[in-house]
Amino acid sequence: MLDFDNAPKKATNLSLNSKVLELARELGLNISQTVDELLAEEVRRRYRAQWNEDNKEAVAAYNARVAQYGLPLARYRSFGRRLGDGKADT
Repeated sequence: MLDFDNAPKKATNLSLNSKVLELARELGLNISQTVDELLAEEVRRRYRAQWNEDNKEAVAAYNARVAQYGLPLARYRSFGRRLGDGKADT
């Protein structure tokens, strides 16, 4: 999905809180690496949230179909026959 591991680095300018930056340096933090990791995490989080929003109707339709008809290949399962078939006990 979102793979940032082998992407090249690009220089950029940031405005950061001076006190936080000073303390981070005193603590020996690698500012670039820390910001890069946190930004990638936030991008992934927002990407997933946007995907969920964009696809909520399709997911709801699939869930309704499973609730009504069960999982598509459930009859071929050799384990947990009643688990996850989506059908309500009658």
